[in-house]
Amino acid sequence: MLLIKSGRVIDPKTGFDQVSDILIDGKKIAKIAENIEGNYNQVIDAKGMVVAPGLVDIHVHFREPGQTHKEDIHTGALAAAAGGFTTVVMMANTKPTISDVKTLTEVLKRAAKEKIHVKSVATITKGFDGEHLTDFKALLKAGAVGFSDDGIPLTDSKIVKEALDSAKAANTFISLHEEDPALNGILGFNEHIAEKEFHICGATGVAEYSMIARDVMIAYDRQAHVHIQHLSKAQSVKVVEFAQHLGAQVTAEAAPQHFSSTENLLLSQGANAKMNPPLRLESDRLAVIEGLKSGVISVIATDHAPHHWDEKNTEDITKAPSGMTGLETSLSLGLTHLVEEGHLTLSQLLEKMTLNPAELYGFDAGYLAENGPADILIFEDQKERVISNQFVSKASNSPFIGTALKGQVRYTICDGQIVYQA
Repeated sequence: MLLIKSGRVIDPKTGFDQVSDILIDGKKIAKIAENIEGNYNQVIDAKGMVVAPGLVDIHVHFREPGQTHKEDIHTGALAAAAGGFTTVVMMANTKPTISDVKTLTEVLKRAAKEKIHVKSVATITKGFDGEHLTDFKALLKAGAVGFSDDGIPLTDSKIVKEALDSAKAANTFISLHEEDPALNGILGFNEHIAEKEFHICGATGVAEYSMIARDVMIAYDRQAHVHIQHLSKAQSVKVVEFAQHLGAQVTAEAAPQHFSSTENLLLSQGANAKMNPPLRLESDRLAVIEGLKSGVISVIATDHAPHHWDEKNTEDITKAPSGMTGLETSLSLGLTHLVEEGHLTLSQLLEKMTLNPAELYGFDAGYLAENGPADILIFEDQKERVISNQFVSKASNSPFIGTALKGQVRYTICDGQIVYQA
């Protein structure tokens, strides 16, 4: 049995927030009380620390199969644990893509060996072809938790309609990466800085919010659930809000980078600040924060996108891949830019990183309760740290290296076992 003593226990599901002890027996929480006496195998002194549900990230890229020089399921799971995550959902843009039961089964078999809960979506279309739907029911039966062609937008509106119909029939939803290729230039650069500093045509805002507008209205018509991934534009937030007010089943996520920084980070951090969707304007950053505050955006998800050092450090930044490693900085970015700046309470931040993503997928996670799962994060919320270039992940492509941020993960506990300790 494991006893956590004297931590500030926060459960976003019930609003519980007080100094308490937690007793863990096996994979379950046995007791939560102000003072638990007795002799136990393991005791963690959490005085001065926050004890919260293990974080849940519904948007990670672990690159296996096919690109394990960037990351693999094992190193991705280790990075997740180091960031305080006990449950993650992998995207399906692997090589080959996770479009059939055989590939999915192989991936989930490897994922089951990890010490945290590693789940996976399958693709919406076969091999990301944008034309032929995968077998939703067969893939769900084989263990997929949802569907996304993340990385590639669905340009055919008829396919979006058919995918929504199939998802509704299977009692699930689809997650969409929204950008119209016909309205975009070179990805990874916001249109303003692209023109001003790099003298190229970059990624436009209209490419994102016009496609979101199309798809949320198709979802409204089909009475089906669509989840919008990594919103980055102020207009995108407004479009989602409009659809929600109409009664559409629309949920949305934001990545920490989009509420933490702007396109100017490209000038100091180069390719490590190149991502898709790109970092936008300060007005967009603030709009994303407002979306999180209002609840229009209910989930914070990292879009953890590791790349090899050589790939990011090419001489031509336009050729560098988009994306950043995000699992090990996510909590700190939220504490620094949302809680410390007064936009969200600590409990509200945790809700968007635990309870809401868990409830979206129906996971038994994201809360602290007796007889509930012993998936727990213990961290120092006021501890300041400077992000180093040493990551547990295989990758170190973070634009926040050298930045002072709030928050230090001390313990990650999954199924009652300590899976990370700082």
